[in-house]
Amino acid sequence: MYQKILVPIDLAHVEKLDKAITTALDLAKHYKAEICLLGVSSNAPSSVAHTPAEFGQKLEAFAQDLASRHGVTTKAVAQISHDPAVDISKQIVAQADAQGADAIVMASHVPGVADHIFASHGGYVASHSDLSVFLVR
Repeated sequence: MYQKILVPIDLAHVEKLDKAITTALDLAKHYKAEICLLGVSSNAPSSVAHTPAEFGQKLEAFAQDLASRHGVTTKAVAQISHDPAVDISKQIVAQADAQGADAIVMASHVPGVADHIFASHGGYVASHSDLSVFLVR
């Protein structure tokens, strides 16, 4: 049913992604699917990486660690954006199509007041993608 699962990853907050990653791993093992980890960062130095190349290397290392610990096939896709906070939702939808994904598994958060005014990333992805989107809280 699923052959490639896109999972957006924020390397600065990996500890908050356990449920989403576990869900993606379960689906990947069940369907023998590849997990495509998408990381979106800016050109500017951050707490995660000083350069886009370093960001790509860290994302690749995370993907390889996940593959070796859980016996799944992974791929890392590092996308550079001028403003990741604004572009992330569009990047997820675009990269899901570009990578040939047939499902997206992404972490969500408990909705707050701001979510009633502004669209959440998960809400945007679910309403703008033709793929199955699993929002994991």
